[in-house]
Amino acid sequence: MEGHGRSSERTGGRGIGSGPWSEASRAGHYGRKPVLFAVDGGSESFRTIQYELRKRYGNDYRLMSESSARWGLKRLEELKAAGEEVALVLADQWMPDMSGAELLARVRNIFPTAKRALLQVWGDRSTQRPILQSMTLGHIDYYVHKPERPGDEHFHRMVSEFLYEWAATHRPGFREIRVIGEQWSGRSHELRDILRRNGILHEFYPPDHPKGEALLARVGRIPERLPVVVLYDGTVLEDPSNVELADAFGINRSLRHREFDLVIVGAGPAGLAAAVYGASEGLSTLVLEGEAVGGQAGSSSLIRNYLGFPWGVGGAELARRAAEQAWWFGATFHFMRHATGLRREAGKLVVSLSDGTEVVGGAVIVATGASYRRLDVPALEALVGSGVFYGAAVSEAQAMQGREVYVVGGANSAGQAAMHLSKYASRVTLVVRGSSLTRSMSAYLIKEIEAAENVDVRFDTRVVEGSGEGRLERLVLENRTSGCRETVPAAALFVLIGAEPRTGWLPEEVVRDEQGYVVTGQDLVQPGRFAGKWPLQRPPLLFESSLPGVFAAGDLRRGSVKRVASAVGAGAIAVHLVHEYFIKSSLGADDPGPTRTRRPDFAGASDSTPGGGGAA
Repeated sequence: MEGHGRSSERTGGRGIGSGPWSEASRAGHYGRKPVLFAVDGGSESFRTIQYELRKRYGNDYRLMSESSARWGLKRLEELKAAGEEVALVLADQWMPDMSGAELLARVRNIFPTAKRALLQVWGDRSTQRPILQSMTLGHIDYYVHKPERPGDEHFHRMVSEFLYEWAATHRPGFREIRVIGEQWSGRSHELRDILRRNGILHEFYPPDHPKGEALLARVGRIPERLPVVVLYDGTVLEDPSNVELADAFGINRSLRHREFDLVIVGAGPAGLAAAVYGASEGLSTLVLEGEAVGGQAGSSSLIRNYLGFPWGVGGAELARRAAEQAWWFGATFHFMRHATGLRREAGKLVVSLSDGTEVVGGAVIVATGASYRRLDVPALEALVGSGVFYGAAVSEAQAMQGREVYVVGGANSAGQAAMHLSKYASRVTLVVRGSSLTRSMSAYLIKEIEAAENVDVRFDTRVVEGSGEGRLERLVLENRTSGCRETVPAAALFVLIGAEPRTGWLPEEVVRDEQGYVVTGQDLVQPGRFAGKWPLQRPPLLFESSLPGVFAAGDLRRGSVKRVASAVGAGAIAVHLVHEYFIKSSLGADDPGPTRTRRPDFAGASDSTPGGGGAA
């Protein structure tokens, strides 16, 4: 490790290498090791930290340290000017010239994507307040206890967690897919978003980039039918559909069985939780997903208020873990197939799929969630994927380096997108129709937004127009109070507003309210506009729809709480209700109609992994 008092090495400023969307586009394809930087004012602890970091991480990272906060800042600014990458900065809270909290707040502006952690001595209660304050403002990711002895695994566990999270974005390993496509093509954006949300490591090249040209020449293709997708095994696909890509990649195998105890439609938090509990409790379980695991939550860059993750967890990472957990319990996943119909036939439930096939379930849990509401501005709809994005802040963030971008929305998803984009964009403006964020956004996110130097909020404002040559270049904003309009330059617009339940494919027998949310449970029998919609003598179960045996879980259910934890809980509860439904059905409680004499045992064993080389 370079000791304090030495000047930092200069790198000559390597530039970005392989196009704005490449997963491997930083630091000239890893020409230099990333930097692990520590600042500590205590002579003994300084030497211990130096030793521990050098011993464990010296082969893969350049280790630098300073005993002064101001010298540390100076060296970090030199590293920035030289085009170096910094993966992690550790700083002691109590230093004579500057506190660690203040230092790391400044580091956020120098290296916004670096992980930042305060160093704490075991038992030092005086650091609690600055730690909590810094986390609330988004200045640090978490804290790390200083090593107490050689090989202190508690210290290394925390450091390793930070490096793992940083490397997932900046140092992905084997890339399973390479894509050559036009940078601002809507289809290119869709592919990038689906691949990222499914956890598939990939890189993207424009056709006029040297690496894109070389790859096209190597596989014998010309840039006339883009995008071109090259798989890890050499398979080449020209402008593939999502289904063709999924099947070629190997995440779907032919279903050996078409009948299951439980069919789950949708692999968002509710569907994944139902898959984990259903499969673990012995139900043969099939999960159908038309896009990517995680649903809307899967596109969240960082969920800070989910139970058990004190420094937050990415939505895609949470979904990947849940999908893998369900698969290990025996659930079968079938991707890129949308449910197009649902009917009862011979006492069972039949789900029609977009590929023309059908699957049968003893019970069905509908967990297709909701999609972001459209802006209904024709000029902007024409630019979707070409600078206008619904969600997708994570997959497109790195392409926004040094640009001005806008985010529409006032809820948590919009706040998370704004904070993630602020790591890359020169300025992020949050456009909010209302006059305040307090009703719709968590307090921790509001504080982070207020503390971010490059994030602005425009209240009582809506986007009414946009334009550009082949991609978004400008927006027209209107103040809802005064009616005044303003044209502003914009490289991108990220829309995260409202929610429209994905229930249009359901049959008329499944009652929905005027907004499309599925009506369930007691709402079907209590006096009111839905009274009389329940067809049986027995009362409906809690999440049961008006089609007996079909349950709604998650955001699409009328009256549901729109939170990830709530959706997970609903998925687990739905499985309990499925068991109860099987019991009632076997006792003849669902008469008139075929009487079930036993819970179905279709032995639909696990036929496919939840993501092949990427989704799990």
